[in-house]
Amino acid sequence: MMKRNTFTEGLNKAETVKQTKAVLKQIGELQHQMYAESKHSLLLVFQGMDASGKDGLTRDLFKYCNPVSISVKSFKKPTPEEYAHDFLWRVHRHSPPKGAVQVFIRSHYEDILVPTVENLFTPEIIEERYQLINNFEQLLAHNGTRILKFFLHISYEEQELRLTERMENERKFWKHNDGDWETRKKFDQYLEVYESILTRCNQIPWQVIPSDRNWEKLWHVANSVLRALEEMNIQWPPLKTELR
Repeated sequence: MMKRNTFTEGLNKAETVKQTKAVLKQIGELQHQMYAESKHSLLLVFQGMDASGKDGLTRDLFKYCNPVSISVKSFKKPTPEEYAHDFLWRVHRHSPPKGAVQVFIRSHYEDILVPTVENLFTPEIIEERYQLINNFEQLLAHNGTRILKFFLHISYEEQELRLTERMENERKFWKHNDGDWETRKKFDQYLEVYESILTRCNQIPWQVIPSDRNWEKLWHVANSVLRALEEMNIQWPPLKTELR
C-alpha cells in the first residue's frame, strides 16, 4: 500500500516557487501556441482523495494561460440522464478538440473507485470497466490527444488538517461537506482501489504526485505539463491568405 506520508526530500520552498513561476509562464506561451496551431490537444486527469487540492492545482497551473482554449469539468455523482447512458458517455463528450486543453477534476475512474468501495455494482461489471477505460484512453490518444494522469497523493494526517480547516476558516466553509468525513473512514479502502487502478489502467501511465505541500505539488505537475507541451513540437501556423 502507498505510504501515507508524502513529500519530496530536499526541495527548498523559496527556490522551488521561483522555478515554478518560470515554468508556468512557459506553459502559458506554449498553450497559446498550441491553440493557434490547432493540431494537438491535451487532457489532464486529476484524481485524489478529498482535500488533495485538485481545484487549487487547476487554478494555479493555468495562471498565465489564455482561458479561451481551456475547459474544466468536475465529475460528480451521475445525473439521471448520465445513468441512462453507458458510463463513459458523460466523459467522452468532454474530451478536448484539437488546440484545446481539458482538465478532468475526478474522471471516468470514479466509475471504478466509488462502485467498488461502496458495492454499487457487481464485481463483474466493475471488472469490465478496467479494459473499457484502457480502450477509451487509447482511442483519445489515437486521435492526437496527449493524456496526463495525476494521482494527487495526500497523507491521512494532512487530509484531517484540511478537512478541519474547512470547518474553522470562514473563507473555506463553502468547501465543507459532512460526507467527506464519512468517506474518510474508508480511506484505506479507497487507497487500495486506487492502487489497483494505477496498476491496471497504466497503458497511459499515471504519475503519483506528493500533495501534502501545495507548492511542491504544483512544481511536479507543472514540469510534467511543460515536458508534454515541448514534446508536441508545436509550431506557429503559416500565414493563410486568399490573395493571388
